[in-house]
Amino acid sequence: MKIAFLGATRGMGRSLARLCAKRGDAVALLGRDPDALARSARDLEVLGAGAVAPVPCDLAAPTGFGPALDAAADALGGLDAVVLSAADFARPAELDADPARAVRLATLNFTHSIAFLEAARVRLLARGGGTLCVFSSVAGDRARKATGIYGSTKAGLSHYAEAVDLRDRPRGLRVVLVKPGFVRTGMTADLPVPPFAGEPEAVARRVLTAIDRGWPVVYAPPIWRVVMLVIRALPRFVMRRVEF
Repeated sequence: MKIAFLGATRGMGRSLARLCAKRGDAVALLGRDPDALARSARDLEVLGAGAVAPVPCDLAAPTGFGPALDAAADALGGLDAVVLSAADFARPAELDADPARAVRLATLNFTHSIAFLEAARVRLLARGGGTLCVFSSVAGDRARKATGIYGSTKAGLSHYAEAVDLRDRPRGLRVVLVKPGFVRTGMTADLPVPPFAGEPEAVARRVLTAIDRGWPVVYAPPIWRVVMLVIRALPRFVMRRVEF
């Protein structure tokens, strides 16, 4: 498989890219930090990737999305799949104290993320289809005190991914919507660890299975599908009382 990642130099994206490399996939790494891209590229080459192409791309600069995807396709000889795992995160207190920070998070996680996915969608469809893998979050499944703005962006991203799946699957585009629960990554290093916390490699294995089989939605760890089924059913007066 020829697969491009935006957000694979750390966290769950990095674990997923490493699994792809171990089985010999050709991988394009899109990212903003040249040093991180170079380190990740060397790591994937050692693991056995069929090819590795580091490509400069910043989620904050949408005019670069199309050229970066074109460069990735040129380097690998086409693309079968594109994965977006890059995202911004901040605690509610940080966002309350800095409105500009909240706007940046909302812009990156929703507006710019959709702009990137649209650029990838058009290119995949132009070559007959492929897989578009979108990392959303269980935080988008139900409004909660602790994840108001972040969860809102993920809810919007989930809605977008479902709409694309409804429209474009008949044209050969498979959309895989990933809804991780709490995963132990650098992004969550300072947060209290809740029950059912997942590890990046285990989450990555489940996501790779979803990509290979074309599952439209994947919860990871899988227990979060049941957890969110319960959470979504709770009445609002209960949600006001719980500290979830």
